[in-house]
Amino acid sequence: MMLSPSRTTIWRVLTALGFSLALVATVGVGNASAHGAISDPPSRAYDCYTRWASEWQSPDMATEDPMCYQAWQSNPNAMWNWMGQLRNGVGGNHQAAVPDGTLCSGGLTENGQYAAMDQPGAWKTTPVSSSFTMNLLDNSHHGADYIRVYATEQGFDPTTDRLGWGDLELVAEVTDIPTSPTTPIQVNAPGRSGHHIIFTVWQASHLDQSYYWCSDVEF
Repeated sequence: MMLSPSRTTIWRVLTALGFSLALVATVGVGNASAHGAISDPPSRAYDCYTRWASEWQSPDMATEDPMCYQAWQSNPNAMWNWMGQLRNGVGGNHQAAVPDGTLCSGGLTENGQYAAMDQPGAWKTTPVSSSFTMNLLDNSHHGADYIRVYATEQGFDPTTDRLGWGDLELVAEVTDIPTSPTTPIQVNAPGRSGHHIIFTVWQASHLDQSYYWCSDVEF
């Protein structure tokens, strides 16, 4: 004689199924947010990810890398979702969409998920010369209508000052870039020394989607 499953058994099956569906939905969201970032010199979120993703529970982060640590404490997704720092439908009006003081977070995009990236402080820097090659990691092969690269002017202090548009000088611009997993960009920013911010705007070509990143360099 075949026995009917008990209510407890049915409940366990439904619970397991619900968990599986939730997991699939979560993975789907992660994949949908996979776009790109500046990998060299690395954007702040990408830099934190590459150095701490495998050791995110290490207490050393607080002392060895306090800026990544404060970002992690503020919102862990800022590090894990380093590819999603974007805004849709900006229409080229970047200064209106990304006000002064919020450039490194893309204008507090994603409900302020990246707000910690705007914090001044001793961010880890990448050494560069006055002429260097930047690389965009275009994981989704979006291509670009244009990529604009800015550098802070001499006298700006990233350890104490929030970044504004008036602190920047356009030092590189490339247009009509085909889809590619990596995109090199030649940057020339003479007359600088010490810690500076390289600010990049990537206007993707697949739709009106704009990306904003801060990379910390040492000239």
